[in-house]
Amino acid sequence: MTQPAKTPEAPGAPGASEPPIRVLLADDQALLRSAFRVLVDSEPGMEVVGEAADGAEAVELARTTAPDVVLMDIRMPGTDGLAATRMISADPALAAVRVVMLTTFEVDEYVVQALRAGASGFLGKGAEPDELLNAIRIAAAGEALLSPAATKGLITTFLAQGGSSPAGEGPESAEYAERLAALTVREREVLVLVAGGLSNDRIAERLAVSPLTVKTHVNRAMAKVAARDRAQLVVIAYESGLVRPRVE
Repeated sequence: MTQPAKTPEAPGAPGASEPPIRVLLADDQALLRSAFRVLVDSEPGMEVVGEAADGAEAVELARTTAPDVVLMDIRMPGTDGLAATRMISADPALAAVRVVMLTTFEVDEYVVQALRAGASGFLGKGAEPDELLNAIRIAAAGEALLSPAATKGLITTFLAQGGSSPAGEGPESAEYAERLAALTVREREVLVLVAGGLSNDRIAERLAVSPLTVKTHVNRAMAKVAARDRAQLVVIAYESGLVRPRVE
């Protein structure tokens, strides 16, 4: 159900200088949605624009409310979160919508499927309130999101095992190789570091350039390989075989 817009904040109030981050909640547990709504609506600069009890409703509301971020439960009756995320990612009109998948367990068999479907990242349902709010901000900014409790080994291992073909040998690898060919040497180098989990600041230190320069390379790489966001860059880096997972 869609909620009416909140009254604009007073000048000088937190978040008053920028439009609030619009959040759509998708979870089949009404009590959990209610808790998330209270948390998000109480945070300056954020507002809940709708609630969905299943994936189909989430897609419909995404199209009518234009959220910046969807908090999407993976497991829901009917159309689940994975299917809903694929539909949102495939809709050009929803290109600006970012999806954060909510999981019951940090090690979830659907994590990589979610990233492949177009999610910007995932977060455990047991995350602290500040973690959840920070996740919304990160996703809204177009950054990749991995829960603080998740390790780099988790995502690389799942990416290595999540498909029917080894990394770099599946049918998608040829398509990715064509996209990667358009990258400059520096953009490819930055992509490898992004896939390694480094932030722009860390990459800047590693390459002895400014964070702004790194951000420019990342944005150009995303445009050239048709990635929705940073999370998709990571997926493409591994799926193409540009980066090989290291199992600790």
